[in-house]
Amino acid sequence: MNIFDLIGPIMVGPSSSHTAGACRIGLVARKMLGEKPAEAQILLHGSFAATGKGHGTDRALVAGLLGMEPDDLRIPESFSEAEKEGLSFSFGTVKLDGAHPNSVLLRLTGENGGKLEMIGASVGGGKIEVREINGLKLRFTAEYPTIIIQNHDNPGSIAWVSNLLADAGVNIATFQVTRNSRGREAIMVIECDSPVTEEMISAIRENPDIISAGKVNL
Repeated sequence: MNIFDLIGPIMVGPSSSHTAGACRIGLVARKMLGEKPAEAQILLHGSFAATGKGHGTDRALVAGLLGMEPDDLRIPESFSEAEKEGLSFSFGTVKLDGAHPNSVLLRLTGENGGKLEMIGASVGGGKIEVREINGLKLRFTAEYPTIIIQNHDNPGSIAWVSNLLADAGVNIATFQVTRNSRGREAIMVIECDSPVTEEMISAIRENPDIISAGKVNL
């Protein structure tokens, strides 16, 4: 534990869990979408649904989708900022089996037609976990530079990506793989010890087995 775990994040309040964490979830979703979001369906679960409005969870999530950090002074005005940016959004509630009380299901459509469905949880002190992407369960915190790859589940894909990162001098901290069924589609989540460049992501996308690739550097 370090001093920042004790005093919490630098943020626009009132709550590290309901405000700062929510903003980070929205920001990670925007980065994973890989383009400016144009439409967002925001479904709140548990404590987010019950008490989130009073803590500014709704405005913080929208702020994150607009690219704001948790200390951005514009967070309370995110709804009007969204109107300026052309982001259409709606709120609802959802019951997610086994989910953390501070969870949200985001369904995003980008300005270029990209789609993302993500479940994120705010686990305390402004920290978050991504729990599901496009229906596939996984878990990562976005505290490390992270690569998210959707790929065809063919032999050699994992080794190819690992070798590419090794050649670029990137050390892998954690590597997760999940798939919907054998031989169909899979997702790799790779947490790295150093920042991931757009050149690396472009090189990964050149492999015909790769459906999509993106990065999160918070």
